[in-house]
Amino acid sequence: MIKDRIIEIKPLKGWVPLNLKELWEYRELFYFIVWKDFKIRYKQTAIGLMWVLIQPFFSMVVFSIFFGKLAGVPSDGLPYPIFNYAALVPWTFFANSLMQASTCLAGQQGLIKKIYFPRLILPISTVLANSVNFFITFSLLIVMMIYYHIYPTIAILLLPLFFLIALITSIGVSLWFCAIDVWYRDVERMLPFIIQFWLFITPIVYSSSLLKEPWRSLYGLNPMAGVIEGFRWALLGTPTAPGIMIIISSCCAILVLIGGAYFFRRMEKGFADVL
Repeated sequence: MIKDRIIEIKPLKGWVPLNLKELWEYRELFYFIVWKDFKIRYKQTAIGLMWVLIQPFFSMVVFSIFFGKLAGVPSDGLPYPIFNYAALVPWTFFANSLMQASTCLAGQQGLIKKIYFPRLILPISTVLANSVNFFITFSLLIVMMIYYHIYPTIAILLLPLFFLIALITSIGVSLWFCAIDVWYRDVERMLPFIIQFWLFITPIVYSSSLLKEPWRSLYGLNPMAGVIEGFRWALLGTPTAPGIMIIISSCCAILVLIGGAYFFRRMEKGFADVL
């Protein structure tokens, strides 16, 4: 005879462990949310996935006109359009992931209130769904490289590392904002300004070669700075190899991720009540 069991789930007090094993136990839900998020995003749209290319492409056109032609911003000896677009590929991934993942809990409050599952799944799955968009925008970069007769060197083997840093940064920053957004919806109004400000302190429309050492290495405190310069160096062969910058950016990205994960878990116990 099997006895009925009652399982009571109580919120933990203080700082709690990440319990990453639980994410693996809910891997099917993880997959379902990633697929649903990507599918719904472009459902009933006239041009579908073409929207993924429109934002970075037209940004590249505008930046090329105003910064490349009118302002004459140096582009490390490369045609400005591809110099700029190579930076916009990882940046668009980061900016869109941050915008969508940071506010994802408010849109899933019905699910959060009804069942238990690791809440970390929601922001992480949103970022992972944006990874598909990254590869679509990256395909246009390949076409542009062929058009400009630019071919990558052996350094392209490090490209997955730079994408990994962008992924870690996107998840880490999103976890901080996502947890705060539950209590203060000001985050939704602040994010466009934060992303715009972050864009101009990242070497997207200009090169980090404009900075001298040690300032250029310290520029790596912005994790996306190392990612951007890493992408250009690995794909286009720019002389601005990230060097110390990418080490600093990697360390900062990991610290942001770990801090964001613990902060998210610390605030998680009140999500259902506040939402």
